[in-house]
Amino acid sequence: MLTQEEQDFLKYWSEQRLRKKKTLKQFSIGLPMGVMIVLAVFVNLLVGWHKKAAMVMKSNGSIIVTVIVAAVGIVVFMTIFSRNHQWDMYEQRYQELLQKQAQNTEPAPTTTTTSN
Repeated sequence: MLTQEEQDFLKYWSEQRLRKKKTLKQFSIGLPMGVMIVLAVFVNLLVGWHKKAAMVMKSNGSIIVTVIVAAVGIVVFMTIFSRNHQWDMYEQRYQELLQKQAQNTEPAPTTTTTSN
């Protein structure tokens, strides 16, 4: 038998699963995580704790463009990956609960005995 929480999740996910799969909706969840990673990289570059990296950044100005392109790539990848991962986790739970519900609604197999 499914608990009330499981039944609520089945109802919610059956209504929301296709809407949550849309690509534009993915930016709301993973965007903060991707931005935080990129900010940490920029802070490390600006602080200059790695002397060789700071020296290369100052000597070659085109490296900054490469770093910015990489930062945008990191943000986009983290955003889409985290959202797809969350969608897959919810979908797996949904499918497992559907199977559990189907097993509970099936009638129990009856055994018949014949007497000789």
